[in-house]
Amino acid sequence: MILIIESGATKADWCAVTGEGIPVFIKTGGINLATMSEEVNETTVNQALAELEAEDLREKVDRIHFYAAGLVSSEGDEVPELARGLDKVLKAHFPDAVIEYASDLLAAARAVCGHKPGIAAILGTGSNSCLYDGERIVKNIRSGGFILGDEGGGARLGKLFMSDFLKGLVPEPVAEEFAKDFKVDYMTVVANVYRGGAPAGYLGSFAPWIMERYSSSEYVKSLVDGNFRDFFERVLKQYDIERHPVGVVGGFGYAHREILLKVAEPYGVKFSTIIPSPLEGLVRYHCGEEDLVEKGTKMIMEATGIEDFGQARSLLYSCGSVRSAIASLQARTSIA
Repeated sequence: MILIIESGATKADWCAVTGEGIPVFIKTGGINLATMSEEVNETTVNQALAELEAEDLREKVDRIHFYAAGLVSSEGDEVPELARGLDKVLKAHFPDAVIEYASDLLAAARAVCGHKPGIAAILGTGSNSCLYDGERIVKNIRSGGFILGDEGGGARLGKLFMSDFLKGLVPEPVAEEFAKDFKVDYMTVVANVYRGGAPAGYLGSFAPWIMERYSSSEYVKSLVDGNFRDFFERVLKQYDIERHPVGVVGGFGYAHREILLKVAEPYGVKFSTIIPSPLEGLVRYHCGEEDLVEKGTKMIMEATGIEDFGQARSLLYSCGSVRSAIASLQARTSIA
């Protein structure tokens, strides 16, 4: 069995792929390698194991692929320093498994490019990008984080808006509505941005509110378009976008892909795909060309009589496995 884990600070997506090629999806709390202790990480791993056992998965784990922000292996060092605590936990549970640790940027590149060259972009709360040669990242324009960069991401949009709001530059109707919906006095904002534990998350939390006003406010439209435009001007144009397709990973970019595509038109960017999460692409990368998610979805359709592929696919993700999806639907049918 293969375990693929893609972790952020607040949540982690896991996929176990059985020897028969059946994917099982689970979610746990995030594994923050920079701040969490071995004990906390072990609790998260135990949670995942309990869910896998609930799915009656007791196969031996042969390979583990773990992806998280900031993971870069040192030359000649199989375990990055940041991952050494987690490595002890995983090896205690899976002593025979070969474990790979890699960055979220490599996860994005593998998910959208597979084994072919291309440009990968992350557009979530933050942003990042790289040129990928089909095996390795060969060029990376530094993100800079929400203070020095993150162009195109949700946190930067929140920062641009908040800066205008504090300086009285947001048009009055929008500013009044914002002040009514959020506690945004000057000292509260400064405390969250300069002394809070997650300033990027704080600024990014305003992005959904801002995006809701994209169609009704020229000011907001200009701000949003400018944020995406800066990503093309300051980041993507430094790659050979005429030669390579661009694949985008991230909830913010995916949710607003129509705007992203429109802003991209003058730059001649060829998008290969825009997806909310890298996990499905990582399953395809690590388990061969066969689309195992499609395979699991079709198994659900055959067993339950569901004709809508999208409905069956959503059921697979929400329930986590083919087995649970079928059982859930059967339970609903019997109650009805």
